[in-house]
Amino acid sequence: MAGKMSSLPPRLANAWAPGLALENPAAARRVERIAAFGLYGMMVAPAALCLVASPAVALPAGVGGVAALALAAAAWLSNKTQQSAAPEEIVADDAMARTTDDPLLDLLPGLVTVHDERGLVIRVRGRDRALMMRDLRALDAKGFLDQIHVSDRILFLQAVDAMRQGGRGSTIDLRFETRGTDEDARSQFVHRRLMLSAIQSRGGDFAGFLSQMHDTAADEAVTRALSAKAEEANSANEAKTRFLAAVSHELRTPLNAILGFSDILAGEYFGKLENDRQREYVALINQSGNHLLAVVNTMLDMSKIEAGRYELVCEDFAAADAVTACESMLSLQAKNKGVTLTSRVARDAGELVADRRAVQQVLINLVGNALKFTDAGGVVSLDCERKGADIVYTVSDTGIGIPEDKIALLGRPFMQVQNDYARRYEGTGLGLSLVKGLVELHGGRVSIASRLGEGTVVSVSFPEAGPETSNETTPAVVEIVPLDARAEFPPRLPVAAKSMNDKKENAHDHAKAQTA
Repeated sequence: MAGKMSSLPPRLANAWAPGLALENPAAARRVERIAAFGLYGMMVAPAALCLVASPAVALPAGVGGVAALALAAAAWLSNKTQQSAAPEEIVADDAMARTTDDPLLDLLPGLVTVHDERGLVIRVRGRDRALMMRDLRALDAKGFLDQIHVSDRILFLQAVDAMRQGGRGSTIDLRFETRGTDEDARSQFVHRRLMLSAIQSRGGDFAGFLSQMHDTAADEAVTRALSAKAEEANSANEAKTRFLAAVSHELRTPLNAILGFSDILAGEYFGKLENDRQREYVALINQSGNHLLAVVNTMLDMSKIEAGRYELVCEDFAAADAVTACESMLSLQAKNKGVTLTSRVARDAGELVADRRAVQQVLINLVGNALKFTDAGGVVSLDCERKGADIVYTVSDTGIGIPEDKIALLGRPFMQVQNDYARRYEGTGLGLSLVKGLVELHGGRVSIASRLGEGTVVSVSFPEAGPETSNETTPAVVEIVPLDARAEFPPRLPVAAKSMNDKKENAHDHAKAQTA
């Protein structure tokens, strides 16, 4: 009996104010005390009044008086609790009211929705709300969240949660389900961009948020079109690479026969040629075949580089060896054209870890270009020096030069600087592109400086310890270096790094004085 009596006050308090124990435990305990006072007072007060009055009067008077006191105390406590909570609610409601009733919301572009702290839509505004609501269903209550694509809802909820944690807002791209006319039709979605802004009370608490919705269907269509074009371009580039590789391989087979038989005819192994004209024609066939074979090999190397199948065979070798090999191969060509070819190697150049064949190919292409665009009496210099952790090869000439606005075009496959003076020089436009690709594989850099009518300077740098130690992660680009920044032209090695061949330096100085 005592246990039942002790449980009556909490039950009465819960009946009087349901849920108060969770919202305000202190107020709930006060209500329990008032209920206990009323319960026990109804039993004690009538008995006490019976001592001075008849039971017929004492019983209703005692019960009514205690009940009145209990109700008055409960009413006073409830009013006090509401008054203490009222300022916060008024402040929050005031912030939401100011935002919801702001007439400027109707002037904002797009669809503007005001959400409470739970994310539910309480007001729909915006200049384009009638137009954008054609694709959407009603947004009241949970209709806003239900229309978001399932995989995008987590993004929306994360953005709302970030604002609850104190964030000012964010911009997110979502997909909304369209309002279809056929219920059995497959659901379709429209792309919308939401700009969310948190609404805070005067105390800094999160009261809700404002969402401004924009239609991004056009942007999405452009993005898809660009992606399709990029994929199409990549497919075309891969097809071009495969075509070049196939054609190059097919051309090498007959070229081997042409070169082999022309060598036999030129050597007159199976009989003497009748006259000099026949010997001249055989020499021209052999020369043209060698030229075409060089073009084919360059195309093969370019196709391998673009396809990512060019494998470097790195080894440790002296940096001067590449200079010596290049000079020995092209010195006869320079002599026949009347161009002075000089080379200078710094004493501290040391060794280089790289693909020897690739480095020699780079130097041969650069020096070959310099010889091609330098007239008789000019000078072509090949220098090698160490700069920090790099080995730098510099090829300079006193040729025709390159217009400043055309330097950025160099390095592209089949790209040639077209002007009236340069068109008389043959070439495929693959030389510098191959140089750029090979240097990029090593993690190096290419820089070009040129002055029209005076000459060109091309510098390539290779990491001394090999491509594995290079920090370069982006493709090599052709860097334009102002020629006026150099102390002299053609460039010379620093005084501390003297050449290993004084005779070649003297020859270069003499040739430079003649061309000055």
